Amino acid sequence: MKMSDDGSGHASRARVSPFRVETGSWAAFQSRASAVRFEVFVREQQVPIEEELDAMDAQCLHALAFNAAGEVVGTGRLLPDGHVGRMAVLSASRGKGAGAAILLCLIDGARSMGFDEVVLSAQTHAKGFYAKYGFIEEGEEYLDANMTHILMRKKTL
Repeated sequence: MKMSDDGSGHASRARVSPFRVETGSWAAFQSRASAVRFEVFVREQQVPIEEELDAMDAQCLHALAFNAAGEVVGTGRLLPDGHVGRMAVLSASRGKGAGAAILLCLIDGARSMGFDEVVLSAQTHAKGFYAKYGFIEEGEEYLDANMTHILMRKKTL
């Protein structure tokens, strides 16, 4: 990883990724993030739309991943309590680094907000992905939106 000056006099890590990630508010990102979430959660995973959208979106930091053509291929959010959620990557971009770029960006966001850990509710088929980035399983598996999940957490320091 390349080190660069972030303008504050502190060195920061520049991640090399084929995806560009931007963060912003729900007001700014709603249409693009909703499109990805609808495709992944509602169409692919059959989550009822009323369970996928919630009132927390307006309070979250959202991340969008863009491919080289400038198309949005993934999204995720950081809740005000340090939980990462609504991680979704379009099927054509899975396994190529978009999810990792979003996750690392949200972890950095949590760290900069002063959180010493982040927590997420992982669909069990994705727990290996999160484990690669230092997330540890906690507790028992449970059902959410008719899918098996597990709580996972990671220190941000």
